[in-house]
This record gives sequence, structure tokens and C-alpha cells, in this order.
Amino acid sequence: MSSIDDKSKDDERIIFQSKLHWAMLLGPILVIVIGGLAVKSQGYHAVALIVFGLIWGIVSYIDLQKSVIRLTRNNVKIDAGFPLKKPFEISLNDIVLIDYYQPSLGSMLNFGKIIIIDKGKKKRVFRFISSPIEFVKEVRNCIVALTPSSPDSRTS
Repeated sequence: MSSIDDKSKDDERIIFQSKLHWAMLLGPILVIVIGGLAVKSQGYHAVALIVFGLIWGIVSYIDLQKSVIRLTRNNVKIDAGFPLKKPFEISLNDIVLIDYYQPSLGSMLNFGKIIIIDKGKKKRVFRFISSPIEFVKEVRNCIVALTPSSPDSRTS
């Protein structure tokens, strides 16, 4: 059970849930392949590269499996990172800006990064998020739903 599950209240309804994307394993796989191709010419150096790729891949896989990204009625909760877990929780009322960025490969595979800026002007970036467009869209919809309408904006 993750630390977010422990802190969740029973009355909080999950509106949107996501995880980290499997594309975070592409880096370790590439390092292992390059090390494997270089074994004959580089010897022990290539083996060290393969071992590094395997360790990186194992850590990334555990991070991928244990990640949780949730949007509830009042909060954004992100629990990711292994071995140094960095749980993050912010109230929707405290979010000044939320946006996403998808590189070309991210557009094809549906992953990207999410940028959140809070009222204290602190910027947080979360990478390799699966379905970032949908997540940001849902967060923006929840923020609009929480914002009280002013008397001037009502139609008579």
C-alpha cells in the first residue's frame, strides 16, 4: 500500500487516476543493447555498461509499478520515485498553473511531463506521466468547478 493510500480519506472520490508510463524503461533498454553490441570490442567496459543498464532498469521498473497519480475532488496526489519516494499532495485551490509538455515520441506513445505551479510560486515537474493531456484537462475542470462564480458573471 502506498503512502497516498494511507493518507486518503474515505470521503475523497477519485476523479482521475494514472501511473508513470512504460517509456521510462527505454533508456535502460538502450544502454543494455549498446553494451551488448560493444562486448567484443570493449570487453569489461561493455559488461559494466550492461550491469549499469540492468540496475537502472530494475529501479525504473519498481518505480513504474509503485507509482500512483490521482486527482480527487480537492487534491492532486502524486506518489512516485524509487528508492527515494517523493509523495506530493497539493490542494486544487493552491494550484496557480498546471500544464503539460509532450515531445514527439510522447505524443506517439501518450506520455509527457506535467508542470504544476502553486501559490508560493514553487514549480514542480513530473516526468513520464501516462496520459498527461487528460490529467491536466481533468484538473483544470475541477479547478473551474471549485471556483465560485462572481455575481457579475451570472446572466439574468
